[in-house]
Amino acid sequence: MRSRPFASPKARIAALARDDKWFLGGLDGVVWAPPFPRWLHRPGFWDPVHVLQHEVGPGYSVALVRRDARENPLHGAARGPGGREPAVLRWRPGRLDTAWLDERGVLIEERRQVLPGGVLESSWQLPRGLEGYLVGFTAQPADATDGVGPTADGVGWTRAVSDRRGQELVLNMELAGSFPPAWRGIAPSEGRSEPEWRHSPFAEGQVGGGSDPPLGAESDPDAHRSGWIWIAVAVPLAGIDDDGLTTIRLTLRLRRAEARRGAPGFSTPHAPWESFFDGFPHFQCGDPFLDRYFDYRIHGLGLNRIEGRWGPIRHPAIAEGPEYFHVPITYSAQCHMMEMRWRRGGREAWGSLLNFVDNQKPDGSFHGRLYPERLKGTDFYHANWGDALLAVDDMQPDAAALARCYEGLSRYARWLTSARDPEESGMFTVTNHFETGQEYMSRYMAVDEEADVAGWRPRLRLKGIDITVYAHQLFRALGWVARRLERPGDEGVWRGLADRTWEAIDQRMWSAEARLFTDVDGRSGERTGVKAAVGFYPLLTGRVGGARLDALLDHLEDPETFGTPFPLPSSSVDDLRFSAEGVWRGKRRNCPWNGRVWPMTTSHVIEGLLRCWRGGSERAGRLAADMLIRFARMMFTDGDPARPNCFEHYNPYTGRACHFRGIDDYQHSWIIDLMARGFAGLHVDASGIEVRPLPDGPARVSLGPVIARGRTLQVVVEPGRVSVSVDDEQFGGSRSEPLRVPWAL
Repeated sequence: MRSRPFASPKARIAALARDDKWFLGGLDGVVWAPPFPRWLHRPGFWDPVHVLQHEVGPGYSVALVRRDARENPLHGAARGPGGREPAVLRWRPGRLDTAWLDERGVLIEERRQVLPGGVLESSWQLPRGLEGYLVGFTAQPADATDGVGPTADGVGWTRAVSDRRGQELVLNMELAGSFPPAWRGIAPSEGRSEPEWRHSPFAEGQVGGGSDPPLGAESDPDAHRSGWIWIAVAVPLAGIDDDGLTTIRLTLRLRRAEARRGAPGFSTPHAPWESFFDGFPHFQCGDPFLDRYFDYRIHGLGLNRIEGRWGPIRHPAIAEGPEYFHVPITYSAQCHMMEMRWRRGGREAWGSLLNFVDNQKPDGSFHGRLYPERLKGTDFYHANWGDALLAVDDMQPDAAALARCYEGLSRYARWLTSARDPEESGMFTVTNHFETGQEYMSRYMAVDEEADVAGWRPRLRLKGIDITVYAHQLFRALGWVARRLERPGDEGVWRGLADRTWEAIDQRMWSAEARLFTDVDGRSGERTGVKAAVGFYPLLTGRVGGARLDALLDHLEDPETFGTPFPLPSSSVDDLRFSAEGVWRGKRRNCPWNGRVWPMTTSHVIEGLLRCWRGGSERAGRLAADMLIRFARMMFTDGDPARPNCFEHYNPYTGRACHFRGIDDYQHSWIIDLMARGFAGLHVDASGIEVRPLPDGPARVSLGPVIARGRTLQVVVEPGRVSVSVDDEQFGGSRSEPLRVPWAL
């Protein structure tokens, strides 16, 4: 085995550097990722930050201020003849570096980071000889701000924020410096709030002088009820360090006000982003798109990581995305479980399910979302819990977590059968077009012409092929776990339900006319015949073969149905409502599923093909490799290998993402899991290891170190040979045959 040296986490992070990105996260639920920032050209963090799903803004800005209160203005270091130019930004996971020039042309560097614990830090490298102050300043809405007053290092206050559903979160906030402040300012004000020092109340006259300005608004008792409360904290530039450069840090800290005192906080490693990357294996194949995307995806998972300290969210997990998606959501949790099992320990993988089990509803169903305060208005989404559970247990077994998840998923399965298949048809009912996570599709209109305007109201009776497959996989998984837990009575029940569900899929949901699996009208019992990407989901069962498998593969290659340049349209190209641009009823929608490529669906289909490949279908394997390569290439802006992205959906012909949404780094798929198992060919379970890379994948691949089941693994794939090391013991074989290594060896 010819081992290849793997890059360090620091080098992997540095390799992702670019100048067109700004998203920052603290790996704990606080993220600064404004989709359309207005103030990147100003220092600091004036654009809103999100504490889980709650938007908090303004943040704060920073100014160099003379002793007479006048600003020493900063400009972008690439300033041209016209004067002011945007700042030069250099981003990498965990930090945003900015180069500024002051009015004398002196270069000053700022580093912005969101650190664990809800800290937005602006760190400055300042040359010797500057006079005055480095000032952090903010304007907080007076009607939501209370208790403003001095702290040891700055100014603190309480802020109430509400999310889109009116759920309130109360935060303790503090603006502070890394050195004792020269002065602090608090000034109620009317007018506008912008991160321009000249617009602040403090720019009107003398500042400093060794004493704090008056705190409060004694002259106007109503001042705190309207307008803004301006807050400033000034750190002196003189007398801190007379040799070389001076580093001054200004921070805005946000903490949940009702957090229980003494509750365990986030364990902050010295370099949190390096520590996060270090838990994942490194993937190398020589293809710049694939190599970069693997590590870029790790950034997205870290950006959306939530530490388990937010009320009902008691386990570390991954949020679906930034902004109002920054909470655990059931529909995407299955994806996070598949990917986070590749991180050492698997805490977030297990946590992504345990959080929902811990908060299970009395009837056995799950909340669709988990909020930090009250679990109201959480909706409901279906998810493939069975496959995700077994996948995590294969690589990161935890007997206690498995038993807890078994109990919770057993209750969920009983709710599913009683509430969604009371007639015992083996098929499961979708009641509205949102709960599948896939709205605006012809599949719903086939049974209700008003399905797209009914909102979340339960008016549909559509036996969904997707959730019926999910149910089959859940029953099968519960049967396997029941046997492991030595519950033979349970095992028989679950296996019986799995068989009944498969019989319904096989006999009632296959459409010979569409040559695809389709939904069934729950009222008439007739197949709808609508061709949608979910019609490929039965591939996940491993029970589709022969002529039906060939028909499905034909569709994936046919440009008239699903064989578009970028895989795979959510609805067939020949659907009357198909739109590559996501137009539905004459309007471009935020979340259209009538033809756009959604990475979630593409992951499901490639996963199914990968399973068919392992089951013996060479054609499925070649198609899986081809689709996975095109899938990864789609997620790069303008085809530039230096600019990976992960938006909600894409054009199936051009690969263009929904930039108009601004929701990048949306974790709604499991591409690094597919790359590790597809291109590196590594499959791990309780019996041992199998290395079987897809045909037509990259000629050379290395993956490692993978920490799975307490073992350290490394895989090398070469043109004619595969090798794997298990705790430094070497095994090898031909690339054309599966290499199996039982744990007993």
